[in-house]
Amino acid sequence: MADSYRMPFPPDNNPEPSRLKRIWHKLCRRWHWRATRSRYSRLTIVSQFFPPDFAATGQLLDDLTARLAARGLQVQVLTGMPAYAFTRRDARRIEFQPNRCIRRTQASRFWPQRISGRAINGILFCCRITLRLLRYSRRGDLILYTTEPPYLPLLGWLLHKLTRTPFIVLLYDLYPDVLVELGVLPAHHWLVRLWRHFNRWVFADAQELIVLSGAMAERVSAQAPAASGKLNVIPSWADPEQIRPRPKPDNWFVRIQQLEGCFTVLYSGNQGRCHDLVTVLAAALLLRHDPEVVFLFIGKGPQHQRLLQLVHDWGLDNCRFLPYQELQDLPFSLAAADLALVTLSIEAEGLVAPSKLYGHLAVGTPIAAITPANSYLRQLVEQEGCGRWFANGDAEALTAWIRELKANPDQAAACGRAARDLLERTATPEIVTARYLQLIERHLPEHKPLVRTENGQPEPSNPREGAQKLSG
Repeated sequence: MADSYRMPFPPDNNPEPSRLKRIWHKLCRRWHWRATRSRYSRLTIVSQFFPPDFAATGQLLDDLTARLAARGLQVQVLTGMPAYAFTRRDARRIEFQPNRCIRRTQASRFWPQRISGRAINGILFCCRITLRLLRYSRRGDLILYTTEPPYLPLLGWLLHKLTRTPFIVLLYDLYPDVLVELGVLPAHHWLVRLWRHFNRWVFADAQELIVLSGAMAERVSAQAPAASGKLNVIPSWADPEQIRPRPKPDNWFVRIQQLEGCFTVLYSGNQGRCHDLVTVLAAALLLRHDPEVVFLFIGKGPQHQRLLQLVHDWGLDNCRFLPYQELQDLPFSLAAADLALVTLSIEAEGLVAPSKLYGHLAVGTPIAAITPANSYLRQLVEQEGCGRWFANGDAEALTAWIRELKANPDQAAACGRAARDLLERTATPEIVTARYLQLIERHLPEHKPLVRTENGQPEPSNPREGAQKLSG
């Protein structure tokens, strides 16, 4: 195979009639990957979470890497086995796909819902991935590190010092600030001070820094002024072709969950420590005598047991809980909502950026943003007209708006149309992929081309959709 985009063997998901043929095709894939990796530009992405984990970060990386591969970039993903939120505990150790190779290490799975357990898991993942990175760092052209686990960028910086391999950092969450704001560590703890020193070194040596919101960019710039010129604000995204508005009568999820005739208030995703869910339950308490309003919680997380206990203690019959839904069911579960909740606790502003927002925008659901007063989410929903902002703890105002939307379907529909329009203008997969590809291409070696597509030419990114840069 010279410059053809298609591989000369069937994809991994094709059934094989015999064990011998399975071994043969696996050897062919491995040979093809080894034969082409030195000829073409390659990006290695490191993240602890990746499908079949339900973690949103992994799901987005799966979509992004598949789209980058389709545009001619050779991508390698180094990740762990399912360990956070999953229905299948095991996955293939190695998968070969056109222009994409996924390698999973058997990371540990101690207490994934507890901070201590996730810290141990992250350390073990980093230890196990280090040897592989040392092995591949000189062969790969560029490495992108995520903050899953949060100390992974430090590992990337150390490898950069040893091998001079260029690297990019994708900041999902800003550590150690998250731990300080959650009360896990005091602000003047020696570990916090040391971590921030390391962050300044990491950010200064990284080729690019990617953050998900302007508020996070401002925090990073304040802590590491030398990195200000490298900051790129690229949001999360959702696919408006797959996730779209669906009338309730046509939605099988609504029928199965018996949500016909109900005004459904949906919180979908991680029930984490950075999210304000007590305000949501307080609104459910105020609406407990309205049989037409249902609060639906989909997912799990560190606050899950606390929520269940509060619902039991307060006698709330209007709250329902469902586990994480399969990816193919997500468009239907999101479209079941009449109002979508996106929340941040008072302490979390500028530290995290909820990716759940974009799925709700795609289905055209009004957004209730429950956040601090200075949140970028407040500015977004108020400027775009796609929802309304509520202060943390203001359950009365949230309750009043739920009643208002329930009584005025036209108002809810207008918010939904504005939400959908916002996504289509700013956060479709095509827009975001072009931004990532343009940023990545700046740091790929000039003598190594992209893999050629079926028409014989590498598919270029759109220079007009470049990543938003912050001036220093």
